Order: sequence, then structure tokens, then C-alpha cells
Amino acid sequence: MRLRLVGVIGGALLLSACATARAPDEAPTPPTPAPSPDAPPADGPAPAPIAFSALTGWAQADHAEAFAAYQATCGVAKAPAEVEICRRARAQPRLDDDAARAFFEANFRLEPLPGQGILTAYYAPEYTARIAPDAEYSAPVRAKPANHAALSGRADRAAIEATTPDQALAWMRPEELFFLQIQGSGVLTFADGARVKVLFAAHNDLPFSGIANPMRDRGLLAADNTSGEAIRAWLAAHRGPAADAIMRLNRRYVWFRLEADDGLHPLGAAGVPLPPDHAIAVDLSQHRVGELFWIDATAPILSGAFPVYRRLAVALDTGGAIKGEVRADLYLGSGPEAGVEAGRVRHTLKMVRLAPRVGPDPTP
Repeated sequence: MRLRLVGVIGGALLLSACATARAPDEAPTPPTPAPSPDAPPADGPAPAPIAFSALTGWAQADHAEAFAAYQATCGVAKAPAEVEICRRARAQPRLDDDAARAFFEANFRLEPLPGQGILTAYYAPEYTARIAPDAEYSAPVRAKPANHAALSGRADRAAIEATTPDQALAWMRPEELFFLQIQGSGVLTFADGARVKVLFAAHNDLPFSGIANPMRDRGLLAADNTSGEAIRAWLAAHRGPAADAIMRLNRRYVWFRLEADDGLHPLGAAGVPLPPDHAIAVDLSQHRVGELFWIDATAPILSGAFPVYRRLAVALDTGGAIKGEVRADLYLGSGPEAGVEAGRVRHTLKMVRLAPRVGPDPTP
């Protein structure tokens, strides 16, 4: 694959190789090998079911879009009851809103999760890049080094950035590379219009540390304006030693690999493309991939945020900062608009699991 990419980007990329969106305080790092996709949630008392009519916003939700997302991704589920309901879904044609709502209500029962948590959001960024460095595009997108094992758990961001890269896959603006490392994957566009996917390869096994709170505490950002958009703007305006010092507060470093751009959304930990607005990253020690949830997120703390996120979403991804039973990171799609929105999402979250309703097939 790498050889084909060199042909796409041009021979200069190979020569340079010889010379490399989650809210920043809560963003999951690119998924490391995920727990077993069919690992069951922890044992505990079964929550009392509730009626679908009790869900705030259920009647107004886009059930047709949610059904299409579920139908496309439910094959990752492994539990027998979930497999059966996926079979039923995939036997259906494209459903309108009323039919999709009826399908969910006939095939699932609701199990509210206890307590409240946090919803954040992420996206697939698209950035410009260069095949050779210049004053603006000065940060190398580094390939996983041959001595990765020796660096793992020892070399932090500052130490790695102080070395000459073994292989520079591309060159980016420093603050945009920093955000790419938080998001874990994205698309790079070169000056000649060539596009490639840049994907997570490895990290240095040091803890992720957000920079939003330190920037707020140092008076660099207002308390209600620590969004990804605000952080990126500050870093760009202070590019150089000042911005480098802030970014190095996050000691975790990510290496990448390149693939041809197939135009699809990125794969989550479940191994399928993430459907925008209806895929979430969850703690896979608490949940299974393929499980379906109703998320109800309100009370945003960041300025400019949408007030409410209420929708069905499938658990298809995970991340290093996604910990706990009531914790989710919503995938919002790709591009700058998705990035701006994702950077403003930090809402109080309630989650309801849609558990399979075992019984005869209710559809003809």
C-alpha cells in the first residue's frame, strides 16, 4: 500500500521519508488494541425497563437515519440475540421514519444506565500538508520508528520532537499535527490536490493529558471558551516556543501510517466505517461493540455549543479517555464544520441501553 501511495503523492514524498477532533481535555487517543468486541458488560442487577414514550425527544428523533446506521453496522455484534435482531434489520428495505421507529420499539426494550456522565465528540479532520518542510509546515508526520519498543513508556513528546525523524510521511502545521494526534486519523491534502488517509500506527504509551485546563488556569483562554476551536486558534497565533511548550504538556505522542483515500469514513475499533451522528466511542470494559444506546445530553459548559444531543447511537469505537459506564464520545463526521462542532461538545449525559427483546420475529 505504501508503494502505491508514493505513486499517488509523487516521488518527492519518498525522498522526504528518508529525511515523518474530540475536545482536547477529554479526547480519546487513537484506539489501541481494543478489548474483545464480545466481552460482556460487568455483572450487576438488571435495571428496571422504561417505556419508549418516556424518552425525552424520542418522538422527534430521526429514526430512519438511525435505522440506516444500525443496519449498516449491526454485523459487528456477537451476542446471539443481537445477531438475530441484526438479521431482522438487514432483511428490511430502506425504512421511513415511522417504520424505523416501530422496528426499534418492537425489537428492543429500554434499560436506563444509572447516574450521569459526560458526552464529548470527535471527528475526522482534513488538513493541508506538504511533501517537504517550510516555515509554516514545519512539523513532521512521523512513521512508527524501528525502535518503538525502546521509546515506549520512556520518551515523551518533547524528547521525540527533539530528534530527526526516521521517516517523514508528510509535513504539517504544528498545531494541526497536534490535533491530528488527538483525533487519531484524518485526511491530508497536498499542494497538487492529492489526498491520502493518515491513520494511527502507535503511540509512546505515556498518559494523555489535556491542555484546555492548563491554558485556562494560566489565563490563556477564558473559562467558558476552552473549545478545540479556541485552543487551535491560540496555538496558531503563538506558533513557536510558546505553543510548543503548551503542546508538550501532553506527553503522549502518536505515530502514523498512510493509506489511499477511499472516501469512506474512518474505521472505529469495531472495524467498520463510523456513521456520522450515530456512532459513539464507549468504554469497552463496560459495553460491547454493536450495542445500541439512546443518548440524552444537555447542559453544555462551552460557549457556542448546541444545547441538546438526543439520538440513537451504536457503540463502534473506544478511546483512552473514555472511561466509565455513562461516558460517550460522539462521531460527528469529517471536515472543518464537524471539527468546530466537536470541539464545543461537553455535555451532561444520560444513557439508555436498547436491549434485545427476545421472541418471535415481529416482522412479516
